[in-house]
Amino acid sequence: MLEKIIKLGDPRLYKVCDNVAPNEVTTLLPQIENLHQLVLNFRKIYGSGRAIAAPQIGLMKRIICLNTPQKKQTIINPTLTNLSEEMMELWDDCMSFPNLHVRVKRHFSCTMNFVDENWEAQSWFLENELSELMQHEFDHLNGILATQRAINNTSFKYVSV
Repeated sequence: MLEKIIKLGDPRLYKVCDNVAPNEVTTLLPQIENLHQLVLNFRKIYGSGRAIAAPQIGLMKRIICLNTPQKKQTIINPTLTNLSEEMMELWDDCMSFPNLHVRVKRHFSCTMNFVDENWEAQSWFLENELSELMQHEFDHLNGILATQRAINNTSFKYVSV
């Protein structure tokens, strides 16, 4: 099933996604469930993976699927606001390049507004790991990869599983 995940270099990863319309949600539910399952399958093999963005399987819609032991959430048409001035530096990983880590800076906190699969408005204040994760996934919706956010040209490392 992991072969559905588009890999680094595929031009679709660099495209901006379209908003989801309310009448599209029902038809997208099977793909949304596939995204949630991909996170679980990826985690079994690589020992990491908490979320995936729809364009990572070629679905060019503004959807993020968060699937952690604590929470399973579908995030539709998200926006990020209140990005903190305080930044954190970390090694970022991605399902589209699972053996590459990239040193990036992310905002320590932010607010994410979105609608869920029931089209109910949600607002989350995010800090630490969840803040950096959602910034990473939000970037995917805008055609931006962690490789483009690298701190410098030595901010890459190969990792084996």
